[in-house]
Amino acid sequence: MTVRLGTLTTGTLMAAIGVIALSGCSDGGGAVAMPDTSSPSDAPSAGASSGGELSVPADADEETRKQYVEQNALAACMRAKGFVYTPHVTRNDQTPLAEGEGRDYAAAKKYRQKYGFGIWAGAVYRDDPNVWGSRAYDDKDTSPNAAYVAALSAAQRKAYDEAFGRTTRNGKRVQAGCLKEADEKAYGPAKSRAEIDRQNAEDRQRSLDAQQALNGDPHLVSLAQQYASCLTGEGIGVTTTQPTSIGDMVKFQVSSQTPEGGVLSVDESEAVSKLTREIDLAGKDLTCGKAFRAAYFPKLAQHPFQDVTG
Repeated sequence: MTVRLGTLTTGTLMAAIGVIALSGCSDGGGAVAMPDTSSPSDAPSAGASSGGELSVPADADEETRKQYVEQNALAACMRAKGFVYTPHVTRNDQTPLAEGEGRDYAAAKKYRQKYGFGIWAGAVYRDDPNVWGSRAYDDKDTSPNAAYVAALSAAQRKAYDEAFGRTTRNGKRVQAGCLKEADEKAYGPAKSRAEIDRQNAEDRQRSLDAQQALNGDPHLVSLAQQYASCLTGEGIGVTTTQPTSIGDMVKFQVSSQTPEGGVLSVDESEAVSKLTREIDLAGKDLTCGKAFRAAYFPKLAQHPFQDVTG
């Protein structure tokens, strides 16, 4: 599990009319709607790579592995029904921000010297697809099925939708067809509501126990106090000294000051000024927290958690 990293929510017109990338959740999916009632072969081709199986990266964690299994199963199922679906695993939106997180001090220093915490950078480097929050970033992961979906007639989309299995019944979205089959192949048979609630409760308790272990660790507590004292000396306000919170504290202070319309709503000259200030704060935060992070992340690996305190 990861700890309080920012996430990016994107909503595109293409997603609305038919292409939604799988995220690994049971509700994820590729496209909605398509081929006509005459013959699936009448549908436009998505290219030679369509339907090809993805190779699971050797270093993939369990959750990522399941995403690959799900996508490959979805493509195989659609192919068996005579339709085209190109499997794809979407980028983890936390990755660009994680580079500046501080697990690797040298890499984080390089990142922060240019992007700060990665909050205002998107408003300065607006056409950089590798910068979280930039205009180009939102378009980076366009589904490879987009062109195929867009070329279909209404009748084709209806037929494809039935095969794909993303449908609504009695006003509720349900899984069926290939989407259900692929989800079960990757994550196992659907669980009952009681099983899901029990699992959520167990996950929450594990997270609370992990947080308690980290926040009660004497060595981390001492290093967090030193970290806080350094920040105070740099003129940066300290609102928490908890080991599980202090590492993101300054970043959250910066993000809390972004405009309601997002960083892209300000002009570029103002964004440059904001980023310059952010880079200064990010550098001081990284330096002050160097010893703390060197001790914290190895222990976090032993006690992983999701923030359930909100």
